[in-house]
Amino acid sequence: MDKWDKRFMEVANLVSTWSSCYRSGRQVGAVIVKDKRILTTGYNGAPSGVFNCRDKQECLRDVLKIESGTRAELCYAVHAEQNAIVQAAKLGISVDGATIYVTHQPCSICTKLIINSGIKRIVYLHPYPDEFSLKLIDEAKISLEQFEE
Repeated sequence: MDKWDKRFMEVANLVSTWSSCYRSGRQVGAVIVKDKRILTTGYNGAPSGVFNCRDKQECLRDVLKIESGTRAELCYAVHAEQNAIVQAAKLGISVDGATIYVTHQPCSICTKLIINSGIKRIVYLHPYPDEFSLKLIDEAKISLEQFEE
């Protein structure tokens, strides 16, 4: 890892503090970068116009007793990676060939979006229990690196 990886991971950590996720330790931030320039950022939170978990003061996944790494569709939050990719699409910014820095290893749903968006490198800080995601990343030949200082 070089000084740029460290800088962009620091930005991803900062962006994660904007999360509206009610669960402790599940505040996730993402930064998409190309040629040492930040293209977009994203954090996990409810879609625009939908009350978030902090507003509701409960986590739907906790209420339903859903195990981490499963049933990602049963959550109010749009994932950080998804939000960063959607922002690029809304703004007409190509992320083809970019790197995504994310505080947590992407789930399989985010991995599919990362692959199809053309992102070629994923740098993450914390692991996530999704073996299928790892299989997809390997098969698509995406570079996956755990950030270490």
